[in-house]
Amino acid sequence: MIKPELNEIKKQFTPRTCSVSRIAGCYVDGDKNVKMTFGEAFHSIPEEETYKYFEILRKALSGQLGKTALSLDFPTEAEAEGGTQEFLLRLRDSKLKDEALLNEFYERVIETYDYVGNYLILLVTDVYDIPGKTTDNILNEDASDLVYDYILCTICPVTLSKPGLSYDSDENIFRNRIRDWVVELPDAGFLFPAFNDRTADIHGIMYYIKDSEEQHTELADRIIGVPLNLSAKTQKETFRRLIEETLGDNTDYEAVSNIHENLTEMETDHKNREIAEPLTLDKQEVRKLFERSGVDEEHMENFDRIYDEEAGEEASFFAGNIHNTRSYEVKTPDVVIKVNPERSDLVRTEIIDGRKCLVIEITDQVEVNGIGVRT
Repeated sequence: MIKPELNEIKKQFTPRTCSVSRIAGCYVDGDKNVKMTFGEAFHSIPEEETYKYFEILRKALSGQLGKTALSLDFPTEAEAEGGTQEFLLRLRDSKLKDEALLNEFYERVIETYDYVGNYLILLVTDVYDIPGKTTDNILNEDASDLVYDYILCTICPVTLSKPGLSYDSDENIFRNRIRDWVVELPDAGFLFPAFNDRTADIHGIMYYIKDSEEQHTELADRIIGVPLNLSAKTQKETFRRLIEETLGDNTDYEAVSNIHENLTEMETDHKNREIAEPLTLDKQEVRKLFERSGVDEEHMENFDRIYDEEAGEEASFFAGNIHNTRSYEVKTPDVVIKVNPERSDLVRTEIIDGRKCLVIEITDQVEVNGIGVRT
């Protein structure tokens, strides 16, 4: 899925556009005991409460692609009878009215969701009439000939409100506030099927996590059956090790700077081509990047082994997770140099008086602590 597609579904969760037909939920305490379950027509919920549900549902579609919003494809075995995708299809097609099926789903979540505290498992079902689009990408409601039948699940922590004083307007006094259990924004969730190319893709799913470093891999494996890629932070660290171990004693400033410049160029080209999906580099594309950046054949001999050991043969990297186009930093124990990422050529290494130095090209516009100085 891409951002415009996520946003299109997210826009359905407003009073004017909402077509959600049913909502179901399960409240679980910190000891994994089910406290209550419920299921009802969404339109029967009081209006003031629907706004809170809308906020929760929209949040699960607001993640950053490649970090907290992961577009995943089901493996073949997941689509066989008894597989995770087949189970989710049955859950969707039940319109959340099959109590036994819902209870089985809740049990799967409870078994694998690692959370200390109370939480709410929330499900909604909806059939969205997909409007047509004009050549200039304007939605045409009258040109709808397809529907998107989906379920959206969110798992939300339920926490006790903070103690404090509150004003009692009836008695015109302040008194101790009654503490309530409050449903927080989602910690995890998923949209099934995926909404790819503005149509239902039963072979894909969008998985949401609040924290890119807390992926809830056991939950994803049990509920979705899809292996997750490395987390954003792990991708960055793994890519750093790939560079250091592949280059070995050749990991100098120029080599790393070349990789930065080529990655920047790839991302700029990707953006200029107006490709909606995030730039992703698999094993072969990382190899090409290193070779284009001047890593010699001798150091590339062990690339395949290093890649498989550090990342895994099938692993891929989102460019946004391993490279920051808005920052270029050169750091020593005593000095930090921040450079416009597009002008990394202003910094180079040079031997001066027998010592290797970082040399920065300057103009007549130089400031020290905000004070202009002569060059």
